[in-house]
Amino acid sequence: MEGKTYVDDIDRSIYDMKNEDRDAYRLQEGLTASIVEQISKTKRDPEWMRQFRLQSLEIYNDMKIPDWGPSLDGLSMEQIVTYVRPNTKMQAKWSQVPKEIKDTFERLGIPQAERESLAGVGAQYDSELVYHNVRREVEEQGVIYTDMESALTGTYSDMVKEHFMKLVTPRDHKFAALHGAVWSGGSFVYVPPGVSVEIPLQSYFRLNAPGAGQFEHTLIIVDEGASLHFIEGCSAPKYNVANLHAGCVELFVRKNGRLRYSTIENWSKNMYNLNTKRAVVDAGGTIEWVSGSFGSHVSYLYPMSILKGEGAKAEFTGITFAGKGQNLDTGAKIVHSAPKTSSYMNTRSISKDGGVSTFRSSVVVTKEAKKSKAAVSCQSLMLDSISRSDTIPAMDIRTQDADIGHEAKIGKISDEAIFYLMSRGISEEEAKAMIVSGFADNVSKELPLEYAVEMNNLIRLEMVGSIG
Repeated sequence: MEGKTYVDDIDRSIYDMKNEDRDAYRLQEGLTASIVEQISKTKRDPEWMRQFRLQSLEIYNDMKIPDWGPSLDGLSMEQIVTYVRPNTKMQAKWSQVPKEIKDTFERLGIPQAERESLAGVGAQYDSELVYHNVRREVEEQGVIYTDMESALTGTYSDMVKEHFMKLVTPRDHKFAALHGAVWSGGSFVYVPPGVSVEIPLQSYFRLNAPGAGQFEHTLIIVDEGASLHFIEGCSAPKYNVANLHAGCVELFVRKNGRLRYSTIENWSKNMYNLNTKRAVVDAGGTIEWVSGSFGSHVSYLYPMSILKGEGAKAEFTGITFAGKGQNLDTGAKIVHSAPKTSSYMNTRSISKDGGVSTFRSSVVVTKEAKKSKAAVSCQSLMLDSISRSDTIPAMDIRTQDADIGHEAKIGKISDEAIFYLMSRGISEEEAKAMIVSGFADNVSKELPLEYAVEMNNLIRLEMVGSIG
């Protein structure tokens, strides 16, 4: 019916721009010991990392593909290129980045974001960082923000070796092992004790090559009493072949430290997003996850927080939009392993045009975590009769001296709510628009959308007859 309210799918036209495939170096498809050796040689790995990669490959070959979530039948490592190096070296000046790559990031709003709101930016294109810059005042605070390869072989090599894949190990699951074997690119951040970084740091990952994988590794250490906001953005153009993202994020929050980790993922609908993220928090520390999942064909994504020190806190705020051809399996895991720890999950998911959205939460409270508190709130909204939404909560509570709560709601737009608003003089179309926008508002307002056009475009719900 003309004028009827509907929620449009995310407009991805800006992200589907493609550059000619002019990579300077591209490995053959597949995954073998020879390919892993080539990556290690190209990266000039120290010997311990070369051995780590090969051991991870052995673990990968021995493990089975997960069979409990969305189907991965369309993903074949025999057809994935694990390393693509763009035709440029990493630059510290934006003017020196090749024009076609620079144009891509400028259209996504990254340079503007750096000028206006960010303390430092790392931009990765396919398998390598092409640009990296940090404000002088941040460097003068002693903050280290660099690419992983420089950290691996430079002054902070011992710190990298001490922490690399200790929190997420290759034995955690098959795609963690894959990451350990072929990882490339990513960011290393160290914030010294007591230092507060007032404006965010950001890494942006762009996968341009068709049939390729991206396996960046992010390692962040926020030392005692320090604080940081780190933003991660991801996008890719759409191809008619499968692409793979199997990155890894390891976050270490020391005593009384605070870290907010915000992610906006807008991968194309041919992407398999199998990312692994984990944080460990010492006494009095806080980890805050803010997650927006808007893209990919299939996602498995469950950021995990381990509260190992007394009084440690975790918050997870997430919003997921699953449209046609998408099966997004997302959620969060929290382990309370010390007294007086606390956690809160707050998520919203929207599904339309046959999209499937699944929320999984896992809360573990050990017998040592007395006087701890945990609360989970997840709400799902289906916008038509062919979409699907599920919530799968799991709670493992080993002490009676804890306060645990869970709330879940799944439904369609409420006829009663529409009637109430119409009784106040609001049209049916405007009422529906208000309900959908309001549903996502208390989560979406936490997303760092104010500084980049690319992120603003992701969450906007376009409606015919809306109030704007």
